[in-house]
Amino acid sequence: MAEKSWSLAGALRGMFTRETITEDTWDDLEEALITADFGPDLTERITDDLRAKVTRYGTTDPQDLRRMLRETLEEKLSLLDPTLNLQERPAVILVVGVNGVGKTTTIGKFARFLRNYDRSVVVGAADTFRAAAVEQLATWAQRADVEIVRPQHEGQDPASVAFQTVEQAKQNGTEMVIIDTAGRLQTKGGLMDELTKIRRVIEKQAPVSEVLLVLDATTGQNGLAQAEAFIQHAGVTGLVLTKLDGSAKGGFILTVQEKTGIPVKLVGQGEGIGDLTGFTPHVFAQQLVG
Repeated sequence: MAEKSWSLAGALRGMFTRETITEDTWDDLEEALITADFGPDLTERITDDLRAKVTRYGTTDPQDLRRMLRETLEEKLSLLDPTLNLQERPAVILVVGVNGVGKTTTIGKFARFLRNYDRSVVVGAADTFRAAAVEQLATWAQRADVEIVRPQHEGQDPASVAFQTVEQAKQNGTEMVIIDTAGRLQTKGGLMDELTKIRRVIEKQAPVSEVLLVLDATTGQNGLAQAEAFIQHAGVTGLVLTKLDGSAKGGFILTVQEKTGIPVKLVGQGEGIGDLTGFTPHVFAQQLVG
């Protein structure tokens, strides 16, 4: 079977239609959770928890196990609040992450997401170190039907672009400001210093409502390791998972929340401009287990 056609719900379906819970059920459950990117430690904890519940309630019905699994996942996914904090006007969102995770694309999708709620949006192209990033952001801004503030000249200071974006939003009464930032400089220290400067300049005009870190779900733990500097130094308030096939790699949401202590707030599950949604633990647990 091709990997992309595999889903956790599909793998569990056969398991839960059996007549009774056996050791094979537990073996199959562990294998399914690991395949869905829960990781060995988390898989073991979930399985041990479910074994204890099955024993406590004295059940042998696989449908009881299915319900318990769904409730366990929802409980764990709900430990952190996924609500976006966008009450300020303007609400300023910094988007950070290493190059290649889909950061600029995510900004375009997020802009459309906000436009769908009738919010006015402007994006700021503060990744001035890559001319291609500015052009790419301009393309996505056009698709999302939002304004963009570009650098006025090549190599313009990123913080000044961010400042101009917020300034324009205040002048025009724009509700949402999304700032693209560089994903790579010569040194990590330099990059974090640049982000600190951008934030300091913005906060002369308005508070920063959210700092969203974009992670590529397909890279798993490697992607998380690459992003550690942002988590340590950038004041990250929420995570955005891109390239997330919810049915096949959905376990990464729980893994990344547990490892970082930062809530997943948005998930991207496709390449279209409408394929970014808010994260809802109850719905996601239902999708995972079926």
